[in-house]
Amino acid sequence: MKLPIIMLSSLAELNSYIDRTQLTEDLGGTLDYCHNRWLTHRTAIENFAQMVKQTAKNLRSFGTELAETELPNDVQSTSALLTAHTENKDKMKEDLRIALIQGQDILKSIRKPVFENSEYNMNPDQLENQTTVERLLAQLDETEAAFDDFWSKHQQKLEQCLQLRHFELEFKEVKAALDSVSERLSHFTEVGNSCSHVEHILKDLTSSEEKSHEILGRAKMLISKGDQFIQNNHYAVDSILPKCNELQHHCDAIATAVNKIRAFLNQSHELHSRLEKSMKWCDEGIFLLASQPVDKCQSQDGAESALQEIEKFLETGGDNKLMELNYLFREYEAILSEELMEHIQKVLQKQESMEEMFQKRHVSLKKLAAKQMRPVQPVAPRPENCLKSPCPSPGLQRDTEDSSSPDSLMVRGMYLRRIKREISEIHQNRGGSVMDDEENLAVLRKHVMNELLETERAYVEELLCVLEGYAAEMDSPLMAHLILPGLQNKKDVLFGNMEEIYHFHNRIFLRELENYIEYPELVGRCFLERMEDFQIYEKYCQNKPRSESLWRQFSDSVFFQECQRKLDHKLSLDSYLLKPVQRITKYQLLLKEMLKYSKNCEGAEDLQEALTSILGILKAVNDSMHQIAITGYDGNLNELGKLLMQGSFSVWTDHKKGHSKVKDLARFKPMQRHLFLHEKAILFCKKREENGEGYEKAPSYSFKNSLNMTAVGITENVKGDAKKFEIWYNAREEVYIIQAPTAEVKATWVNEIRKVLTSQLQACRQASQHRVLEHTHSLPLPASSNNTSPSRNEARNIRKQEERSAGVVSPDGCVTSVASKYPEKGKETASPTAKSQTLPMILLSRPGWSKTSQSLDASEENDGWSSAEDPLNSSDAEEEVKVEKKLTPGKYTVVADHDRGGPEDLVLKSGELVQLIHEGEDGLWYVKNLTTSKEGWVPVNSLLVLLGNSKSAISLSSSESAAGSSTLSSSSSYSESCNVSSISFSDIKG
Repeated sequence: MKLPIIMLSSLAELNSYIDRTQLTEDLGGTLDYCHNRWLTHRTAIENFAQMVKQTAKNLRSFGTELAETELPNDVQSTSALLTAHTENKDKMKEDLRIALIQGQDILKSIRKPVFENSEYNMNPDQLENQTTVERLLAQLDETEAAFDDFWSKHQQKLEQCLQLRHFELEFKEVKAALDSVSERLSHFTEVGNSCSHVEHILKDLTSSEEKSHEILGRAKMLISKGDQFIQNNHYAVDSILPKCNELQHHCDAIATAVNKIRAFLNQSHELHSRLEKSMKWCDEGIFLLASQPVDKCQSQDGAESALQEIEKFLETGGDNKLMELNYLFREYEAILSEELMEHIQKVLQKQESMEEMFQKRHVSLKKLAAKQMRPVQPVAPRPENCLKSPCPSPGLQRDTEDSSSPDSLMVRGMYLRRIKREISEIHQNRGGSVMDDEENLAVLRKHVMNELLETERAYVEELLCVLEGYAAEMDSPLMAHLILPGLQNKKDVLFGNMEEIYHFHNRIFLRELENYIEYPELVGRCFLERMEDFQIYEKYCQNKPRSESLWRQFSDSVFFQECQRKLDHKLSLDSYLLKPVQRITKYQLLLKEMLKYSKNCEGAEDLQEALTSILGILKAVNDSMHQIAITGYDGNLNELGKLLMQGSFSVWTDHKKGHSKVKDLARFKPMQRHLFLHEKAILFCKKREENGEGYEKAPSYSFKNSLNMTAVGITENVKGDAKKFEIWYNAREEVYIIQAPTAEVKATWVNEIRKVLTSQLQACRQASQHRVLEHTHSLPLPASSNNTSPSRNEARNIRKQEERSAGVVSPDGCVTSVASKYPEKGKETASPTAKSQTLPMILLSRPGWSKTSQSLDASEENDGWSSAEDPLNSSDAEEEVKVEKKLTPGKYTVVADHDRGGPEDLVLKSGELVQLIHEGEDGLWYVKNLTTSKEGWVPVNSLLVLLGNSKSAISLSSSESAAGSSTLSSSSSYSESCNVSSISFSDIKG
């Protein structure tokens, strides 16, 4: 094909052929064209098109990879796959984002002239480039949208797969736990051989049921989770639904099994209760027959009385007799085993034998009663008197013996043979019966001793088993990998001093017990000789809360499970850690049994003392468990002496000084306080209940206040309530009204406080006598008309005062402490002479006693209180008041100067504070100048002038507190008169 070629010689000729709008400016046209710009745009567009193509290819390849990926079968792989796919998805999304940015940049570059000049018209090349870029961007958007939709579905599938794997894993764990519960329940095949055995099995069943509650709860939560997956259209419904149904079936099966086992055990308990009730009834019947002496039936009254006893006893058979054998078989067919059926038959045979014996005795007694009636038949002047004679005729007596003796001997012989044969079986049921036959008592003592030895040997073996099978294994390198970090080096916490307990019982106590096997009634001596060694149990019990807390943390440890498996123990370690606590409480039961059968034996007193000592140890252990729960006490509790008592009470408080608010409220609202009585102090604590399990649920006690026993007094009776008593402090500056739960508790506490105060009184008397001997050589001697030495007067006063206060308890039961310590001479204290020993007694009003006035403080204190005491004076006090009515021991202010009249006289200046310590003979008072700390004798006449109207800081005269009375009230406590320094305690607050 030939094309025409035209040769042009000028631009004008070119314009004639091609329009100027199609020509560039260098050819005389108007077309805006830049070749470099065109090349740049074209190159960028081609690169962008290539990127879009490659991105689409990568997305298709990634989508294919995701679609062809198989879902893993475990949680870890599924989680890793989801993470890897998510990372690849993010990378793809980043490539898409970069491509979009590049395309948008190219499009902006093409449109730049239009942005700069709105009137600019793009040439066809620019329009074509713009269209191409827009098409590529649209293609990229579509690709991204398709990928996002695909990824959303794929991600949901992976997440559901992960949920499924978690569900399957938890399903395996829960199913294994449920299988374990089912296996434990399958071991409950026994129905028990006694009530106590059945109760023990029921307790184990309840414990297993409680442990299974957590597993059943997890199973129910897992079932609920599976149902939620199904409702959310999970892709694996066919796998989830059967598992949910299986779990539900397991839970229902366990609940059914527990109910079935419990029903069987309840049936067994009911049957054994009937059997034991029948056995007890038979034993009581045998004892009744054996306890009826032959001579009792030798009179009509005796025979009739014995007959009535038998008939009355037989009337109780309706509730105690065992039913017919056929009925029992029908009623308890589900639980009857061969052993149980044999036991039922034995009980029925015993019941029949006992009824046969009763029938024979009944017939014999009726014959005896009939023979007694024969002398009444003939007409005689006074036949009635013959019948009522307590001593029948010799002929009648022989007749009675002939008719009753064979039966009685038969019963006694049968009883003795049966008691020897069945002693171990019925020993507990007849514990309360009285057995006069020494042979039977000896058999019973032997049985108790055998039980003591057998249980002691078993106890020692169990301790050894725990120490070797658990404690020693904690130190074994072979087991170290099974011990959790929190359990390492905690052997002493977990086992306490069990090893010390084991060595004591194995090396000492068990061997000494075996020495008494032929003399069981003397075994009390063995306990008494080793009573101090039993104190080791207090340490074990005090550590028990820490041990139990540690056990609860690590009870599921593989280490303990492995040890239990090696030992082939059915019970876990915590059951064996409780053995020492159970053992120390078992001794008192065995001692009680032994004492019951040894009352007339040589060792009865030792048994009683041993029982009392063991009970004291149990009380001390119990008290110490409460004492270690005290919080907030700054001092050392051991410095307070032995803990004597502890218990909860309602407390009202009243204070003389500066506690008006507490005083006003105290009358109406009691505070609940837990009191701890030590030898040297009483602690007031607030009981706080704790939440938790076992020992962690035990309460704690927040310390609130304490009272030093050297400044304590008590009033045993408070009007209106037999359960209340008063504890007062520092001469009733602080009064605490205590209400016990019962009158018996109150009596116990009052007696214990009385013992403490009495011991303090005795100690004070000894100190007084010692101080008197010292003052005999140290005190100055005043002039005396009868030449009687002050020391002799002083000693006489002391003896007189001690005779008055010989009893610490006043007629109303008011007791005060006298155990204040005497400071040395020269210190700011009172001299321990006769007057300083006066005990503050608050006595009840009684006929023949005259009332004395109360001090101002005492009147204030009792105002508005339902107090049960009225202060009275004894006759001795009245005689002393007649001698000197205006002075009493206490602190006074001097109102006039008194210069030294002699070498023994005391110098007193106006305004000085003095203390009248005690009155001597010949009108002299022993006085201490509290300003100069000097002491000496002052005539009473001089004192009346020196003191003037000064009033005692401790006691006011009756003229100021009660009109018309001229006696003085000695209401200060002994500790105050001795100027004992005491700690200022805070009020008891809630």
